[in-house]
Amino acid sequence: MTHDRTHAAVPGAAGDAPEPGTPGIGESAEIAGDADIAPVAALIADGARAAMLTALLDGRALAAGELARIAGVSAPTASSHLARLLDGGLVTVVKQGRHRYYRLAGPDVARTLEVLARISGRVAVRSLRQSRQARLLREARSCYDHLAGRVGVELYDALVREGGLIEADGGCLLTVSGAQALSELGVDVDRVRRARRRFAPDCLDWLERRPHLGGALGAAVLDRLLAREWLVRGTVPRALRLTGTGREGLERIFGCKDLN
Repeated sequence: MTHDRTHAAVPGAAGDAPEPGTPGIGESAEIAGDADIAPVAALIADGARAAMLTALLDGRALAAGELARIAGVSAPTASSHLARLLDGGLVTVVKQGRHRYYRLAGPDVARTLEVLARISGRVAVRSLRQSRQARLLREARSCYDHLAGRVGVELYDALVREGGLIEADGGCLLTVSGAQALSELGVDVDRVRRARRRFAPDCLDWLERRPHLGGALGAAVLDRLLAREWLVRGTVPRALRLTGTGREGLERIFGCKDLN
């Protein structure tokens, strides 16, 4: 009787040379030139820091004490977390006299958090207060510096439906009629075009699962809606409330018909 002594070669076994490009024992599997995403991911992964970053999606600068309250940690712990976020480039600090206020480092950080929100589960609602908060965020909220929620999605849909925006790969084209409508709102379209960021990308709303308007144009629209008090900020971070005047104005200028 004969026995088959052949077997599959095991990389790294005695007598076998590792395949080219395969890291040896003790060597890192990282590829030179690749982005090192692990440190940033580790910063976001902590629950308290994630809560602070999510609160800063409001687009405004918040004090350390407010962020400590939102994250449910002590003031010293919040200061330690904020120092790490600052060192990691995820937040910046604004000083006003003796006070320090923190905000997201920029639109790229906000977009990263929004993408993570789209692929994450929802926080469980366990009280009437949480149910109210969830309802307000779904209705209208700031997505860093542009409008999200049901109101933001309806505004985007109306602009497309009425021919003000033409959807394109990765963004939107603003038509003459769209520019005229935005000018009536008070948006300086020419100035917005000169901004050093993408002009009018669509942004998939993580609650509605439909796009709203982002980029420089989205920021300009939200700025004007707040300035005219068509939207007002509430006590829930990021939540916005559409006023009666705002509802009438959005229907008159943009054709938003489903905001009642």
